Amino acid sequence: MAKKDMQDEKPKESTVEFLASLAGVLVTGLFIITFILQAFEIPSASMVKTLLIGDHVFVNRVQFSPRTSWVGPLVPYSQIHHGDIVVFLSVDPRTPELYIVKRIIGLPGDRIHLRDGVVYRNGEKLNETYVNHSDQAGFNSYDPYRDNFPAVSAGDQSNVIDEWKLTMPDHIENGDIVVPPDSYFGMGDNRDVSLDSRYWGFIPRENVIGRPMFIYWSFDTPEDQYQQKGFGQRLAFLGHVIIHFFDDTRWKRTLKAVK
Repeated sequence: MAKKDMQDEKPKESTVEFLASLAGVLVTGLFIITFILQAFEIPSASMVKTLLIGDHVFVNRVQFSPRTSWVGPLVPYSQIHHGDIVVFLSVDPRTPELYIVKRIIGLPGDRIHLRDGVVYRNGEKLNETYVNHSDQAGFNSYDPYRDNFPAVSAGDQSNVIDEWKLTMPDHIENGDIVVPPDSYFGMGDNRDVSLDSRYWGFIPRENVIGRPMFIYWSFDTPEDQYQQKGFGQRLAFLGHVIIHFFDDTRWKRTLKAVK
């Protein structure tokens, strides 16, 4: 008599079961991409060296959103804190549909001012180890408005939007800019070249999209790549990416946490 196998043979998965499993994976992935994570590409040098041009990041869209009960403890909701990096919809009327990334320096009620490029919050000098001062010609020189905000008037500064020139004095008390309720003061880590709250004002709470979590891909990208270009130039860059994918990908930045 043939010896009986010690273990029964595992039943094979039917086509229907396979398709059901695949559908479950796709629906889960679609849910995560639609409601929890969103991919963004860094287009400017305002957050160097924390984020480089050509970094592609996944942003947690839920963390800073209003708390709901239907997801229970699955989503780690949190408030925005000092030092958090956030993605938000631009408040600059010149770029109304652009997504911006900055670091939160001021929360509602905070009093902010800069003296010779150094940030003071509520009277205390900040130790900003993440700050980078650009070595680009013309950007590392002293700028009275940029480096002594808000003590120096915007005057004819072309990068300061007109609305901010009008409303900024309403928020100044004893030499500090005071962050109003439901708003934040954001600045770029590449402090000398960043167009941030010094130039267009506060970030409304409702404009915040989420927090960058990690870099999933980084490609060495020219600084002018995201300036307005024709279809032919964009197509040429796509070809460059395909040809130089392996040698121009910054592999050491892959899966690097953003902080």
